[in-house]
Amino acid sequence: MAWSAPGVTMAEKRRYYMDGLSFLPEDLGQIEAAGLGGMICDISEIEEVRDKDGVPRYLRTFEKCSAALDATVKRLANRPEAFVALRGSDVGSRPGCATFLQFQSCEPVGTDLTRIADFHRRGLRVLQFTHHNNNLFAGGALERAWSGLTPLGIEGLAEMNRVGIVPDVSHGSEPTMLEAARRSTTPILLSHGACRAIVDHPRCASDTVIRAIADKGGMMGIFMMSFWLTRDAVPTVDHLIAQIRHVANVAGIEAVGISNDFPMAGQTNLVALNNDNAEGVKEYLPWWQAMREQKIAGFDWTPDHVVIPELNNIGRMATIAATLDKAGFRSGDIDRIMGENWRRVLTDILG
Repeated sequence: MAWSAPGVTMAEKRRYYMDGLSFLPEDLGQIEAAGLGGMICDISEIEEVRDKDGVPRYLRTFEKCSAALDATVKRLANRPEAFVALRGSDVGSRPGCATFLQFQSCEPVGTDLTRIADFHRRGLRVLQFTHHNNNLFAGGALERAWSGLTPLGIEGLAEMNRVGIVPDVSHGSEPTMLEAARRSTTPILLSHGACRAIVDHPRCASDTVIRAIADKGGMMGIFMMSFWLTRDAVPTVDHLIAQIRHVANVAGIEAVGISNDFPMAGQTNLVALNNDNAEGVKEYLPWWQAMREQKIAGFDWTPDHVVIPELNNIGRMATIAATLDKAGFRSGDIDRIMGENWRRVLTDILG
């Protein structure tokens, strides 16, 4: 299944697209419009809280995320647009988008590791260690001092490996990512991120991390958050292509894919502003300034943008594929980047 834009060839229409981090839209028809044959789908329910310094944090409780898991499974039952995928080989096995359900933090697990098997039984297939900050399982990327997996996190990783849940190191510190790659008995994912060699920020992955994930048989997805793709004043699709090319050069073409990390139809506020980045970035600046005041590395500059305008819409996958073609990527490599790498890694882990 692929989105068919005006002027797109028949070969392009047949290309398989998979998104490494997406969200279910209210209108499930958008999934077909986006051209997705598969996606890793974050279903976390988050609550914004403030820490003792007034810095915003995003909490994922067991109660809210557990309810969200059941609600999503029920919502996708017997739907033509998408279905809950339990194995990598489910991709393409039936009509609709193979949807691999994810929580973007181990917070819903708490200290009860039996919840990991229970979440797996109920349909969860991808579990991220942490989201930005330290938690009971792992050190986050946006902390003044980095730490790695905790003893509970090491046990939790072993349980993910045992039951068949994909470990996701996105938002983790470098020690968290490297230790997870070293200890995991399966490939791991960095489902959505960017390259520190291009934008020097702790939310971006170093070449050492990229190689470690690839050496384990895993991969990373390049996302759409433009202030972590380039520090140039005007973001373009070429900046995304440069990120993809960098991962391919560092770790091989099998190590990279596409992620979104915005609503499927685009970052809502920016869409409403006709992708006016100068206005839209203001939504992010209070959080950015709070990180700077906390002396978190990487926030000593002020971003000019949030999105690549050409990609902040439901047709992004076709645009990316066409741009990769113009940039000289071979057809088979474009297939890998646009979805086949995700399918391969998920099948290696989940069967």
